[in-house]
This record gives sequence, structure tokens and C-alpha cells, in this order.
Amino acid sequence: MRSMPFDLTDRARDLAARLTAFMDEHVYPNEATFYLEIADGDRWRPTAIVEQVKAKARAAGLWNLFLPDSEYGAGLTNSEYAPLCEIMGRSPWFAPEVFNCSAPDTGNMEVLVRYGTEAQRRRWLEPLLAGEIRSCFAMTEPEVASSDATNIRSTIVRDGDDYVISGRKWYISGAGDPRCRIAIFMGKSNPGAPRHQQQSMILVPMDTPGVKVE
Repeated sequence: MRSMPFDLTDRARDLAARLTAFMDEHVYPNEATFYLEIADGDRWRPTAIVEQVKAKARAAGLWNLFLPDSEYGAGLTNSEYAPLCEIMGRSPWFAPEVFNCSAPDTGNMEVLVRYGTEAQRRRWLEPLLAGEIRSCFAMTEPEVASSDATNIRSTIVRDGDDYVISGRKWYISGAGDPRCRIAIFMGKSNPGAPRHQQQSMILVPMDTPGVKVE
């Protein structure tokens, strides 16, 4: 087996050193507090320690490292970001959110950066980038193997200027978080199209009438 050379750029090396030092000073020493706060009361309640350390990470410039677009994020390539993920992954339940680099928000922000309208970016992307709200991605359904989107049964039907959405989703990471304000919902919008062209994604505010989190 041949190994692939993987040399860090100067930028990635600097960020890795700063990230490692931040983890040593602020993340690892606070892990016990984090787990105690999770165990005390509502499991979805935001923890005070994460919010405290988030402010420190943002002030240190270790924020939104996942976004390759330098207008919003650090402007790193995948190979530059990869070793930073490895460092953050040493504290998987705590560190990613501290640096605003946790799923599903990361993928949802990437979608909004690439495809969101200016109004959608102002309403949803900006507070997500600031770590003020959370989001979820509603794809998985209870009765089908919905990792294959062609199996999805939920429907998205246009009705004038509105959309009528019908379906049940489950195992939706972050949907129970009180800070979750927006879902990217996948459903069938064109059932008469070829099998792989029937699906769409739509932004659904969590306070939309008819949305029920169980």
C-alpha cells in the first residue's frame, strides 16, 4: 500500500496549533462540567459552559472554520480543514459546537450560502453563523429506507404562493433543541418526474403552524 503525502499549509499549521492550545486551555478542563450540565434536567437545554467557551472561541478567531467561502468562514480547503476536524473530534460532544462547526448546522449553512436568497441568508444564515440559533435537516422517515432519497414519501405541494407539506420525519438531529429555528425539509415535489428528479428541499421555520416535535 502506498501512502499519500499530506503536508499542512502554513495557514493550517498555525490554526492547528492555536486550536490545540485552545482545546488544552478551555475545552478539556471543562468537559466534566459539560456532562454534569447535560445530566441536570432537560437534555436539550443549552449548557452554560458551551455558551461561555463559544464566546472565547469566537474572540480567538477560531470560528466557522468549516466554511470554505472566506466571505463567511475561514476560507480553508478540505485538506486544510481535515486536521482541524481531527483535533475538534477529540472532544466530539463539546468541541464542535464551541467552534460553531457542528452538524447539522454546518451542512445547512453551506446550503444557505450556496443556494439561499439574500432574504433567507439574512433571516437564517446570519444568526446560524453567529451561533445564536440552531437548525436541523429533516430527511429520515419511519417506514422507508430514506437514506436513499428516492424512497421518501413526504410531499411538498405548491398552493399559490404557499407550500403544503405533509409527512413524518424522525431521528432528526437537533430538532428538540429550543434554539432550533429552521429545518431544511426533503420531500417529493414532482412525483411525475424521473425517479431521481422528484425531490426538493424546502426551508420550514420550526414555528410554522402544523409543525409538531414529539
